[in-house]
Amino acid sequence: MSEHTKATTHQKALEINLDTARYGTFAEIGAGQEVVRWFFRVGGAAGTVAKSMSAYDMTVSDAIYGTTRRYVSYDRLLQMLNHEFALNVDRLHDGTKRLFAFANTVTARRFGVAHSYDHGWMGLRFQNEPGGLVSQVLIHARLLDHTHILQQEAVGILGVNLLHGCFYHNTSPDRIIHNLLDNLSRERIEIDMIEFSGEAFAHVDNRLMALALVRQGAADIAMFDSHGNVLQPSDTLYKRPILIQRGTFRPITHTHLDMLLATHGQFKQDYPEHASRTISFMELTTKNLLMTANMDSQDFLDRAEILGAIGQRVLITRFSGSHGLIRYLRGFTDQPIGLSIGGAALVDLLDEKNYTDLRGGVLEGLGNLFREQVRAYCYPQYLPDGTLLSIDSFSAAPHIQHLVAFLHHTKCIAPIPYRGSKPSSITSTEVLALLRSGDPSWEEHVPVAVADSIKERKLFGYRGH
Repeated sequence: MSEHTKATTHQKALEINLDTARYGTFAEIGAGQEVVRWFFRVGGAAGTVAKSMSAYDMTVSDAIYGTTRRYVSYDRLLQMLNHEFALNVDRLHDGTKRLFAFANTVTARRFGVAHSYDHGWMGLRFQNEPGGLVSQVLIHARLLDHTHILQQEAVGILGVNLLHGCFYHNTSPDRIIHNLLDNLSRERIEIDMIEFSGEAFAHVDNRLMALALVRQGAADIAMFDSHGNVLQPSDTLYKRPILIQRGTFRPITHTHLDMLLATHGQFKQDYPEHASRTISFMELTTKNLLMTANMDSQDFLDRAEILGAIGQRVLITRFSGSHGLIRYLRGFTDQPIGLSIGGAALVDLLDEKNYTDLRGGVLEGLGNLFREQVRAYCYPQYLPDGTLLSIDSFSAAPHIQHLVAFLHHTKCIAPIPYRGSKPSSITSTEVLALLRSGDPSWEEHVPVAVADSIKERKLFGYRGH
């Protein structure tokens, strides 16, 4: 078969069954035994399937894997993989076999329920060589089909894709991600988290894998914490107040940090009852990454490093406008959402050209954006000519001035005071140019932790003075 020809799910399952070196266990909770069903269906499963089981009852599941707070969770998936792979190693002593354990725990559309959050965790632990060190891939998927039977079908196809990718393309994690949606579509399933670990993936940076999910269209958003650990959106965002600041952060400057701190302070003042539970992110869009660095992997990691240096989580999104992001986040939380924007971003926010993809234009876009408890905090921005761009100095087009006044009056758009020690109009692009030219003055424009990180790790092409 040509490398450019997409294999069917039947062909992938049969190829694995005919591989006499692969042998392992399938453990599936919820939504049936949809993955292993493929291997039984295509024939030759006796050479691949050592055991198949479904501990559907919660009491039985607990008796096998131990108790858990939630049954469809990362923790339960790990319990299943730990248990099943250990049993394989203990029971199967054929020195010619590359052992594996596959597991999933899924909640699909329930009978009689019109709308629900249908999702699942899926993972594979495997050996690349008989008796060798293990490798592992874990994913979280949202099931978007509207019927139980179609969701079950999607789970089965996704599982076969995961097994096939890990067995035959583990030298190329990007290809594993690319092939996960083979014989599926983005309208049916979203993969919003993936985590690689173990011997075959020792070189893999999961932050790049988070970027790959969004870049390749498998997910709308992906996220990781300040230490580079990938986060699963629903677990992280569920019923949490959220603060987001979008930017290039190439590198992050004093103005970025002042803006962040000022927004945090105002958000906590506006919503004091939510202050302790607020979670914040610095947002990078794929459009932004493409425009500023042509989606260069090292440039992306450099940005992630400096954001981590100041303790910030990173959110990667495919949304060019904030209205799409807010609509997406509302699927996880009904709590307040704050957007930290500068004066220039305010201009973009109210520019009709940014809403031409919507039938309702700017009205629909802003209506989607400023849904219940959403507020954009506008930080004053100094322009190169020394003028200050803020809510008060912003001049809207005549035909939307009443709309802007309405947003201001209802506090959908709220001003926050300038808190910097002195006015600065320097941009990230200008700081980057100083850094790369060897001009040491670049350090004056960034926080100390950022400067130290750039110099220590030689980020953004820094070569020392």
